[in-house]
Amino acid sequence: MTRSGVQEEDTREGAADASERAEAGPGDGDNGVDVTDDGTANGATDGGGKDGGQDAGEPGRPGPRRRRRVLRWTAVVLAAVLAGTAGAGYLYYEHLNDNIKQDVLNLGDNKVAAPTPNAAGQTPLNILVIGSDARDSEENQQLGGARETFGSTPLADVQMLVHLSADRSNMSVVSMPRDTLLEIPKCTDPEDGEVHPASRGRVMTNQSLGHGGPGCTVATWQELTGIHIDHFVMVDFAGVVSMADAVGGVPVCVDANIHSRDSTGHGSGLKLARGTHPVKGEQALQWLRTRYGFEDGSDLARAKAQHMYLNSMVRVLRENATLSSPNRLRRLAEEATAALTVDPGLDTVKKLYDLSTELREVKPERITMTTMPNRYVGARVEPTEDAEQLFRLVREDIALDGRDAKKKPAEPEPPADPAAPDDELAVQVLNGTRTDGLGTAPGRANAIAGLLADKGFTKAVADPSVLPSEDRTVVRYPSTDLEGDARRVAEALGIPASSVRRSTDVSGVTLVVGADWREGTAYEAPGSDDGTPESAEALNGADDSACMHVNPAFTWS
Repeated sequence: MTRSGVQEEDTREGAADASERAEAGPGDGDNGVDVTDDGTANGATDGGGKDGGQDAGEPGRPGPRRRRRVLRWTAVVLAAVLAGTAGAGYLYYEHLNDNIKQDVLNLGDNKVAAPTPNAAGQTPLNILVIGSDARDSEENQQLGGARETFGSTPLADVQMLVHLSADRSNMSVVSMPRDTLLEIPKCTDPEDGEVHPASRGRVMTNQSLGHGGPGCTVATWQELTGIHIDHFVMVDFAGVVSMADAVGGVPVCVDANIHSRDSTGHGSGLKLARGTHPVKGEQALQWLRTRYGFEDGSDLARAKAQHMYLNSMVRVLRENATLSSPNRLRRLAEEATAALTVDPGLDTVKKLYDLSTELREVKPERITMTTMPNRYVGARVEPTEDAEQLFRLVREDIALDGRDAKKKPAEPEPPADPAAPDDELAVQVLNGTRTDGLGTAPGRANAIAGLLADKGFTKAVADPSVLPSEDRTVVRYPSTDLEGDARRVAEALGIPASSVRRSTDVSGVTLVVGADWREGTAYEAPGSDDGTPESAEALNGADDSACMHVNPAFTWS
């Protein structure tokens, strides 16, 4: 098992704070954490560009049939990474197998059950793509920045969940901003028994990698989303650069001249003229990690730039024949496998190839890239209710491109623990009816607590001191042992099971009366909404017109 050493949590929190300030390029002297942010992950994904799907055999020039096969094998950047590795791998299979590093899939205590197969016996496939800012080699150090970070605990600065539908017709990608605040669960290394305690309160999600490795990042995602994750693929700095070189560049677009460098020297260093340009090598890494210069300078703008890059990479791989060169394929396979860390389910070229055959069938127009809906909490962000809706669509295998609009949501599985008797079930009721236009409807917490008491929930209590804001009424619970209780409260009030949600923000079963229930005692559930939330900023894989907006403070003439 290959893994960087783990430092104390408070040390990494300091590094995380520093990473938010620093997006410096090589040699800038900051910790380079922000830099790795995007570069890694995205490159990770695109790194896949080496879709070098060439047959095993002599290294001679491939024929037309082989070239066509190479082009067919690329459906999405991740598929490209895997298929490229697999195709070239047949040239020297065992050597490439030795290149691939592996780590444990899930280090958390709680496991999420795999989804139930559909009528055809198919199940969805979920792969977490992680971009690590590891400074564990001279090449990664040069690309990543500050010398003082060499050998330090890496951060999971880019995290993307790739969801392949059960019928393999569509693919969804969900990015999570690296500075999302959440609780990292306890993670235990099964090899040596080392326990990494749960985070003390909410911390940035990118710190999960320092709690034992990528298996803790997987555990953190599963705790937050309830989505079963089948595999992870982690890629580092060097992989981003080498993979972009191998495909001959990826076209990206800016609506004005851009130079990502502020007066104090922070920035990726990206310098492009207005229009569309192919980027490769270190310039590709600069694009993927750029925050200063795009729109509002946030991680959200950076995620949008990453999605543009990935979509463009897909199109390049489907149209470009340069990967038919045996020498390019061989070099690409070497670099790709050396840059990858995977779970045991993907630890050979053969396994990667088999996975690529499933991913390659999805057409760009059925690929949807999104960012987890979020809101600012100071300088950080946290998931919103729209995020839960997005996670639900993924859990229920509903396509994010809207083509499954008529597909009925699956009924939630019964809770593992049954509900306590109604008169023993403690419920806290909050008034979350506040809206910008109407303010807060007075007395709603007391009214609904009284309604619950009349129904036999004698331990229901209103808390008038807390006035959250919720568009829809929701019942929250903190742990799986209370899910049955939360479901029972919802059932008694006519609240749908889809509005019963696990949350670490509550200490017990908590009913938040939303803006959809400002009056009366009979709850009328709003119509089912199976569409992708607008706040997810979905980008279709076939969209070749996207262009990043440049912040006027970072332009040049």
